[in-house]
Amino acid sequence: MSRTTPPRVSVIIPAYNAMPEITQCVRSAAEQTLGPDQIEIIAIDDGSTDGTGEELDRLARASSRVRVVHQPNSGGAGGPRNTGLDLAVGDYVFFLDSDDYLGPDALRRMVAMADENGTDVVLGKMVSVGGRAVPTAVFSHNQPRTDVFSSHAYRTLGCWKLFRRSLIERLGLRFPPYRNCEDKPFTAAAYLNADGISVVADYDCYYSRNRQNGNNLTLTAADLVHRMDGTRLCFETVARHLAPGPRRDRLMRRHVEWELCGPLRALLPREDEQRAREQYYPQFRQWALDHATDGVFPLLAPPDRLVVHLLRADRYDDLMTVARHARRDAARGHVVDKGRVYWAHPFFRDPAKAVPDACFDATDRIPVHHDLTEAAWTGEGDVLRLSGHARIDDLGPLQPGCRLVLRPSGFRHPDVHVPVTLAAAPPGAERPGTPAATSEGDGAATRFTVDVDLATAASNAPLGIGTWNVHLDLRAQGVSRTVRLRRLRTDADGPRRTPPARELASGSRTEPATARLLFGPEGQLALDMRQTGTAAEPTCRVTATDWDVSAPGTLVVSGHLTGETARRPRPVALRAEEISGRVREVPLTYGPDGDHFTGRMPFAGLRPGRWALALRTDQGGTPVPVPHTRHLPGTRWFRVSRLGRPYYAKPLPRPPRDVLTLRVAPIRLTTALRRCLARSRAGRGGHL
Repeated sequence: MSRTTPPRVSVIIPAYNAMPEITQCVRSAAEQTLGPDQIEIIAIDDGSTDGTGEELDRLARASSRVRVVHQPNSGGAGGPRNTGLDLAVGDYVFFLDSDDYLGPDALRRMVAMADENGTDVVLGKMVSVGGRAVPTAVFSHNQPRTDVFSSHAYRTLGCWKLFRRSLIERLGLRFPPYRNCEDKPFTAAAYLNADGISVVADYDCYYSRNRQNGNNLTLTAADLVHRMDGTRLCFETVARHLAPGPRRDRLMRRHVEWELCGPLRALLPREDEQRAREQYYPQFRQWALDHATDGVFPLLAPPDRLVVHLLRADRYDDLMTVARHARRDAARGHVVDKGRVYWAHPFFRDPAKAVPDACFDATDRIPVHHDLTEAAWTGEGDVLRLSGHARIDDLGPLQPGCRLVLRPSGFRHPDVHVPVTLAAAPPGAERPGTPAATSEGDGAATRFTVDVDLATAASNAPLGIGTWNVHLDLRAQGVSRTVRLRRLRTDADGPRRTPPARELASGSRTEPATARLLFGPEGQLALDMRQTGTAAEPTCRVTATDWDVSAPGTLVVSGHLTGETARRPRPVALRAEEISGRVREVPLTYGPDGDHFTGRMPFAGLRPGRWALALRTDQGGTPVPVPHTRHLPGTRWFRVSRLGRPYYAKPLPRPPRDVLTLRVAPIRLTTALRRCLARSRAGRGGHL
């Protein structure tokens, strides 16, 4: 059956001796809920000899969605993937390995996420089958729109993702002909040029498994001879797409850790001595000199810092000693000296080795384990009680001087410190898996309790209006570590419950306030202080919102002050906040009367996403939301930085809490073309 419209997704499956897993793999793609006319499956038989080609032909006869290409063996997955890319016509491309399979609703959810947010790459939650390692950090929660600097996406460079095909073709991306690491440069280049990345974390999209016959390429092509070319290309890709600086350093760190230090320790000692010294070592050393810069070095863990130092110093024999004993030395524990924690490696302060202490300093990396077990209001007052367990690895019981730290989020105010009470955790009181269930000799966790009196917490004054992130400052053996306070476990039905919001006693407060606790996606605790609002008029009123006809994509917000500014600060900035937490502010300008104000927000300069508007004061009080209006139309503009691609901004029809929220996204070129054709037909009376 011939297609009249292109499919939404081209699923590309490279297959070599993939029996029996290939059957479930192809069926999982063919049975997607996205719909039979929305998917094409391109399966490439890369010279199989075990019946994989015949099974693919059988599956193609059973489903018109499946197209099979037979080709001589190329030696890796990159070649057949390139064959599939050359044939694909879908709006999106998804690479599915022949030993893996999809959840039934995976593609529908990923396409919907990309369409809704205008993103170029979508990561679907991965699930381990049979113990195969999969990334987890990036899938802690849904992320409609993010990037590699605001998420853990760069930790997963496998190509098992949804890519907008126009991005691939614009960049001319294809897979290099390597047996290992061939997908990392491809995915890295797509990430670094993508107009946004989305994450689907609330559905099991991709099931990753090891083959029954053990022929996964990651297992059969793991030696250095198969890795070096791909590793080199990883470093070159980041260097090509990012200018030197902190952003490049953050991504280079990943490759120094995973593609340089890890394989060097694990694989270089296995090689023939001459090949290791003359062929591989010079390449590793050059990568360390070129890419493990002074900006990358402090970001590394001590074992990796030691490897990089020895490479830079051209100390091959010492490097091989470190690599051969890496597993044994990793368990040597730590030494505490003058408030710093050092890895107790045999080279540490050995005069004959003369390795700087910085290579062993683990102070900022020593694991801190904690769990918030109780959060409740005490009595009728404004006192919040927080308690739980905490410990710092290898340092024994916590010492007096530990504090709770309330840190302002999005406004200026000194940190607020509240002392905590420490006590030994009673035997058997800890739940399985919590920090107190430690290994022998590591020391049990200490129980902490802190009462936060919101009426006096800020140097005997009430805690101010705004959102406060909650941290723990822990101390042991003179070492201090500050971590974000989290609750590890959810309730039986999934969410983390908090006590109800508390209306605070007026006392010395100038106006009513309400306090409530908030948990982030990974259990991070925050305290939200808000003006109660029912007893006071807002400091200002928004009277008009409209687009500036002389500056495409710029929204003009106008309003005037109210009598409340006599006792509360007036707004100073128009604030746009994106759903991921990104913020853009522009100053308000006041007229000669000092009461009427105007703010001009250039939406044409904002990243795609959903942006909510509010007015901020200069003292960090609760922002005044810009109210939703049904009369504001959408607008369009062309973004020069994206080769003149058209973008739009339009209000959400039913925004949360009735706050004016606008969606910014690129206009799909096919959509724009259809609209132009429709207008053209309408202008000619519907006739071509």
